[in-house]
Amino acid sequence: MDSKEVLLKLKLAQNPNSIEGMAKFGITPDKTFGIKIPVLRKMAKEIGVDHNLALELWGLGYRETMILASMIDDLTQVTEQQMESWVNDFSYWEICDQAIMNLFEKKEQAYDKAVEWSLREEEFVKRAGFVMMARLAVSDKKAQDEQFQEFFPHILRGAKDDRNFVKKAVNWAIRQIGKRNLSLNKHTIQLSKEIQSIDSKSAKWIANDALRELLSDPVQKRLSKNSK
Repeated sequence: MDSKEVLLKLKLAQNPNSIEGMAKFGITPDKTFGIKIPVLRKMAKEIGVDHNLALELWGLGYRETMILASMIDDLTQVTEQQMESWVNDFSYWEICDQAIMNLFEKKEQAYDKAVEWSLREEEFVKRAGFVMMARLAVSDKKAQDEQFQEFFPHILRGAKDDRNFVKKAVNWAIRQIGKRNLSLNKHTIQLSKEIQSIDSKSAKWIANDALRELLSDPVQKRLSKNSK
């Protein structure tokens, strides 16, 4: 399948009625067909792994072609240069999160990029850094606790950013790391209390929301059970 065939399929599957609803959730691409993620996942399976097609689709700049690109790309051919090029194209939260979840979190540079991107000033590049931290906490089952604790200084710094999509990603990172095991739970609770003391509305929201979940009975019971 080539990019022209993919575009034809997308045009046939387009759903203009969903575009307004997407915008309400902060999904605001310049070009979109309004197609839901499950439909794109099904299409990605039909296409299969194709690095060159992924590059073409990303370059077309439609929400759907870019998400498809992240779903079908060949992980072994994705370079650091490509990661940097794509992250610079992030202009809303969904494309950021999809690229991380579908592709970038699986790369060997993921931990380094989490830190590097969290240091950047662009809103959705910075978000990408913290989303990467959150996703690694979920997907990298073999990682050591120390690898996540190394993120703490960056999370602490990021908590002062009052931009909506950054602070939500910082919060997400804390909660996901804190739900890995009982030890990290205790450390993230301590981190959250430190963030709570910062004179910042964003930091207080991040900390309060994270503590609400990390201290909740369901989380504490599950982690205690898993530690036995």
